[in-house]
Amino acid sequence: MKVMPTKKLNVAVIGTGFWGKNHARTYKELKCTTLKAVCDINIEKAKKVAKQFGVTAYSETKQMYKKEEIDAVSICTWSSILAREALIALNKGKHVLVEKPMASNSKQAKKLLNAANENALHLTVGFLTRFIPALQRVQKSISDKSIGSLVCVTSKRVSQWPERIGDVGVVKDTAIHDIDATRYIIGEDPVSVFAKIGNLAYKNFEDYAHIMLSYADGKSAFIESNWLTPYKTRNLSARCRNFLEG
Repeated sequence: MKVMPTKKLNVAVIGTGFWGKNHARTYKELKCTTLKAVCDINIEKAKKVAKQFGVTAYSETKQMYKKEEIDAVSICTWSSILAREALIALNKGKHVLVEKPMASNSKQAKKLLNAANENALHLTVGFLTRFIPALQRVQKSISDKSIGSLVCVTSKRVSQWPERIGDVGVVKDTAIHDIDATRYIIGEDPVSVFAKIGNLAYKNFEDYAHIMLSYADGKSAFIESNWLTPYKTRNLSARCRNFLEG
């Protein structure tokens, strides 16, 4: 049987900051994608990244969509405008990988989902922790109960303030990953949420969060996140109750 070659995906990256450069590099290295362009409101930043990867730089997505043949985009802009750029791309018929948080509120998020469905497009959020092999193994073990019945999930993600962040607090920057990972592991939404957040060192946004999630059958999750710790810690654990059936 003759196997037809798969068409390479033409992609562009919108936002050439810390994560945008990583997206551009990855698309350049992947065999299944062709990096066509990068775009940033700061044209000098865009040109620098474009030169590094041998593509065209733009300062406006309108011009980029007009001139380039693009199948999909990665959106790595400031968090507060991710939803706006994602909606523009979807309405232009492009598949979208948008960094988290995909939207500032549920109304914006639903608008993006509706646009993706109406245009038969893929819309994916950059929750990279779901692809960590260890986390996938934990999820599978809990799903098939090979290590017992889940009691609780605990996570800790603390560090100093990352200078690349300027328009969201610690919840939307770091805790959001553990909220998503917990949802992925447990496979259901909580029935109640309790959280204590505040700012001890930074005025504009919260710099610490303690979050407790409770579930219908008694399971729980505890998430700690802050920008106040001089060392970086990233860990997540799932505690199970061993049992024998029959």
